Order: sequence, then structure tokens, then C-alpha cells
Amino acid sequence: MAGDDFDGGARAMPRSLAIAWIGFLALVLIVLGGVTIFGNPHAGDPVAIVDLGAIAYPSASAKQPVRKSAAAKPVAGMASAASPAAPSSTPPSSAASSSTAPSSTAPSSTAMTLAPPPAMPAQIAKPIYAGRALVADPALIEQTSEGPLPRIADDGRTPMAAYAPPIAAGKGPRIAIVITGLGISAKMTAAAIAGLPAGVTLAFAPYSDDVQRWVNEARQHGHEVLLEVPMEPYDFPDSDPGPHTLRAAASEDTNIGRLKWSLTRITGYAGVTNLLGGRFLGDSNSLEPVMTFLQRRGLLFFDSGPVQRSAAPNVAKNLGAPYVQASSAIDAIQTGMEIDERLSDLETRARANGAAAGSGFLYPVTIERVANWAKGLQGRGFVLVPASAIIGGSK
Repeated sequence: MAGDDFDGGARAMPRSLAIAWIGFLALVLIVLGGVTIFGNPHAGDPVAIVDLGAIAYPSASAKQPVRKSAAAKPVAGMASAASPAAPSSTPPSSAASSSTAPSSTAPSSTAMTLAPPPAMPAQIAKPIYAGRALVADPALIEQTSEGPLPRIADDGRTPMAAYAPPIAAGKGPRIAIVITGLGISAKMTAAAIAGLPAGVTLAFAPYSDDVQRWVNEARQHGHEVLLEVPMEPYDFPDSDPGPHTLRAAASEDTNIGRLKWSLTRITGYAGVTNLLGGRFLGDSNSLEPVMTFLQRRGLLFFDSGPVQRSAAPNVAKNLGAPYVQASSAIDAIQTGMEIDERLSDLETRARANGAAAGSGFLYPVTIERVANWAKGLQGRGFVLVPASAIIGGSK
């Protein structure tokens, strides 16, 4: 009996396997037919292919500054634009092109780089010009591993004097306007350089990878250039100027190291100004070594204030350091009427003191109102000058 059952089961097994295989093959044919008729339902899905060999991880210094408060003046729309032309190492009278001129090839937008593409040679061996304006002179540079650090030349020339543009002809009270925030938004930077008269001083943040090219463009258009150095504000870190910020609680060596990082980002500037910095500027113990270092490097310090608790005026006076303080922020309220009122106040101060300085941000309304105001300035008896031209004369 048992043997009969075994024989029957053995005969039944091949028949069951055959039926299963026939069913499986039928199912496969049905699926293939459906795909042939209706298409692959995932054929339109996006596919990402990552080339791991093209990726390089940026350093912390590559970050853009984060600004969260109204006082921090955020820049909207990080617009891209073609970089300005690279500088020539020969004055414009020479027809020969310089072998030290940098490559204008931009890095690929699909990969991040460890360091920004240089707009200057690694070693500056001879003076470099943007148009007729000097933007780098080896006599005024200490070559460091981080980049070109400004210094006073052996013959006594200072970067402040060498990179200052000519002063406009005319007699009368002097007024300096410094516009900050350049070098981050390409669109607004280009608008400021093209739309503002040459007498307006332009201050550049140190973070953009093409900031040197914009500095060259500004110098070629006759503007004096300042470098913005990030300094600790009262509401730090809610308002964060960015990497390498000078901090009131940091040691002197730490702050000088951070200052050197900023100073080596570009060349061609006559001095520095604060990027935020209310808390740092209010701490004389932290500020004095920084201002001493800048003085020994032949650089102007422009206080973009006004900061009521700033220790900068007293520190500069005690050191005999070249210093200019803005008497007002002309666009604290960003309307044409208010900006016009602040510019009129500057004229009143200049008449009373012989000179006055104001600061503003590269808002479109600021650029438009300053450009319009400057058109009639000479007719009202004033002279628009770079910030370096009123050292010790602004109040």
C-alpha cells in the first residue's frame, strides 16, 4: 500500500513542476507584453549619476557670511555675472600683454574647489595695474603662505597712499562716502561700480572667490577700495559676519591670525573697515592690538559706525593711527527721502568741520540717491573725496 502511494506521488511530481513552470513562463510573457504595449512606468524618472572623483570638500573659510538681523544688511539674490577682466602687470601705455596676468577661466559650476581661483600671480614680482590704477606692488607686499600681506615699503610708501586715487580738483569742504557690502552679489557690485562716481569709496567683503576681479574693476573706474574685516557684533551669533570673525573674547594672537586671513584675500586696498563689529569695537583691549597691526602695515581704519560705545576714536588717537569715522549711516532707513536727508546732514557737518564722512550699503536706492546727489555737489561748494583724503578731519 505504501509502495503504491510512493509510486503515485513520484509520477505526480513531474506533472506539478511542469504546471508551475508553465504558469511562471506565462506570467513573464504577460509582464513583458505589458511593458512592450504600455512602456516602463519608471522610464521618465530622473536619474542622478555622481562622479565622486570630481568632488572636493571646501574649507570652512569658503562659507558666505550669515546675517540674520536687519542690522546685518543681508544681500538678496546672489546673482552670477561674468567676472571683470584680469589686471595687467604693465601700465596701459604698454602694448605688450603681461605674462603675470591671471587666467580668466572660471571653475566648473558642478564642482566645489578647496580655494578660490587666483586673480593675482602666486608671487607678485612687478607692479600690476588695472587700467592706470595700481592694484599690486611687490614693494608693498609681504609674501606669506596665505597670500600677499600689505606692508610699508622700504622707501616709506604706504598702501594707503599708493592705492589712493587722485583727489578731485576743487576747493571747499570735503565729503567722503563709503559704500559697503560689495563683492558678494555680482549684480549689485557691478551696479555700484558702474553707477557711482569715482569719488565714492567702495568696501569689499573678503569671502567671494572673485572679489579680486571686482576690486580691479573698481580701481580701474577710479574708486578707492577698502577691505571689510568681520568683527563681532553685540548679537553674535544671531548676526554672524562670517568665518574668521574678530572676537572680543579671543586672544590677541587669535585675532591677529584672523585679521591676517582677511588682509591676504585681495590687494589694492587703502585700508579696512568693520563688517558689523559693535561688540568688538567697544572693547579697547581687543581693538588696540588690531589697530596697531594695521597702523604698522600702513593701512587706514574706517569706522563705518556710528557706534555710540565705540572705543575706536580714542584708541586711534592714542596710537596716532590713520582713522576716519562715519558720522552717519545714510541709509539706516531705506527710502529716497531719508537718504537725501542724511546726505544733506553730511553737507551741514562738512561746512562746520571742513570734512565729513558717511557710510551706506549697496542697496539699489542707496546707489541711485548717492549718484543723483553727487551730480550737484561741486555746484554747492563741496568736493567728493576718497576716505583716505579726510583722515583726522571727519566728525
